[in-house]
Amino acid sequence: MSASLPPPDMGLLPEGLSDRLPPQAEASARLVRHVLDSVASFGYARVMPPMAEFEDSLLARLQSASAQDLMRATDPASGRMLALRPDITAQVSRIAATRLGKAARPLRLSYAGQVLKLRADQLRPEREETQLGAELIGTDSDAAATEIVGVAIAALKAAGVTGITIDFTLPGLVDTLATGPMPLSPDLIEPVRARLDAKDAGGLVALGPQAAAYMPLIEAAGPFHPAMERLEAIDAATGGVLTGRIAALRAIAKPIGWDITLTLDPTERHGFEYQSWFGFSIFAEGFVGELGRGGGYAIEHKDGHSEPAIGFSLYPDPLIDAGFGAEEAQSVFLPLGHNESRAAALRAEGWRTVTALSDADDGRALGCTHWLDAAETIAY
Repeated sequence: MSASLPPPDMGLLPEGLSDRLPPQAEASARLVRHVLDSVASFGYARVMPPMAEFEDSLLARLQSASAQDLMRATDPASGRMLALRPDITAQVSRIAATRLGKAARPLRLSYAGQVLKLRADQLRPEREETQLGAELIGTDSDAAATEIVGVAIAALKAAGVTGITIDFTLPGLVDTLATGPMPLSPDLIEPVRARLDAKDAGGLVALGPQAAAYMPLIEAAGPFHPAMERLEAIDAATGGVLTGRIAALRAIAKPIGWDITLTLDPTERHGFEYQSWFGFSIFAEGFVGELGRGGGYAIEHKDGHSEPAIGFSLYPDPLIDAGFGAEEAQSVFLPLGHNESRAAALRAEGWRTVTALSDADDGRALGCTHWLDAAETIAY
């Protein structure tokens, strides 16, 4: 006789997944709405891609992921492999290249939804995250970059975020220098990138004279204006190959208000593997790690041509955990036999009403701040 299995724990969820309960669930929806409304005010129209796609289609546009990074399952309808999205930007790229391929450019799109990672990282143990953002498709010009950074800042301010820092980077910088004024042998390019990412001056020296020439780039990081001056000095010493990018960075930074902290890390590559000439990370005071990132990239079309684009993604869950989006709600308990027209008027005024279903219902226990006595609301 076999032993019976213990009953399943019906409240247990997989590692990295969690429920959002009241009032956080409401705060999350409210914060997302504020951000999307802000983005929409700049002319960005919302799209809603599905949670899952065919694996091969999704992978073709996830330039920094492999099949081993995706949560996958076989589609019983087609027999093909499906993958749950770990990122929405790739789906917006697909929409822009296919369903909206003939729409007028520049094309402005926004999105919001849940994404699922196969594995968590040390800073963020959650595998399911909210992702929202905006994409400007058809150009990655200086003007487009200036707009997208401004839209990202406005979106964060709409969510109530202060103490914002924008950290700029030039993802293709090493490639530009390595094939021009600061030549590197092909086998050194990736090691030099890694040492620059780690700010490892000793590691650069150990790689030899070619790599050691990149040490000044480590010093060209920090507060924006002093770092830009150091980058300009490197540019002058290498024949002006970076002059256009430096001018673009200054143009992007110029309209940003003094309440925003600007920094520069010209060789940062982590998270910017598929960005082109420009990228930026978003931080805020009181939060560990990035709240979002953005930059320029290319969208591939079926006919083989690529299209420039620029955009940003925000990951607002840390904001929600910190209480952003919360709102003190006035709620009124409606006893049995209450005035229905008065209750309707209260809802029209923005009150929340909780109706008694029996004499045993307790408005205070149900979270109400007031109760309705005839036509008058009385505080508990």
